[in-house]
Amino acid sequence: MSDEELESTNVKDSKSYPQEAGTIRKNDYIVIKGRPCKVVETSTSETGECHFAAIDIFTSVKLEDIVLSSHNCDVPRVNCTDYTLLYIFDDGFVSVLTENGTTKDDLKLPTDEALLTQLKAGFEEDKYIVISVMSAMGEEKIIALKEDGTKGGD
Repeated sequence: MSDEELESTNVKDSKSYPQEAGTIRKNDYIVIKGRPCKVVETSTSETGECHFAAIDIFTSVKLEDIVLSSHNCDVPRVNCTDYTLLYIFDDGFVSVLTENGTTKDDLKLPTDEALLTQLKAGFEEDKYIVISVMSAMGEEKIIALKEDGTKGGD
């Protein structure tokens, strides 16, 4: 890649960015084994090695890594976006209204039973539902919802 191509690359478009391991703390995000994770525990040894225990934000699998504190780790770009729920399909996906007025039909129903039950109940009761979707490294997951009366304005 030429210098000109590198300069024109938008850094915000990358799925992760480097951060010095010694600056990463509990509740920060980190990439371990190619997966976006939230750090649940961190410690630094006398030899300067950082030990990270983290939970994959999409699969809830616990992952661990050891990195020299002066070396860089990848940190995922994590975003949270709110969408208006339009429809729940029988195939396990939902249709939502995006901020720019288009529909998005590729979001899977949540795997969390309590959230799934609340989402389906609100939809069946014709409530106005806004879902919060976490996205990172090309994956998305419904993480929360808010109900606000019925769609008819009752």
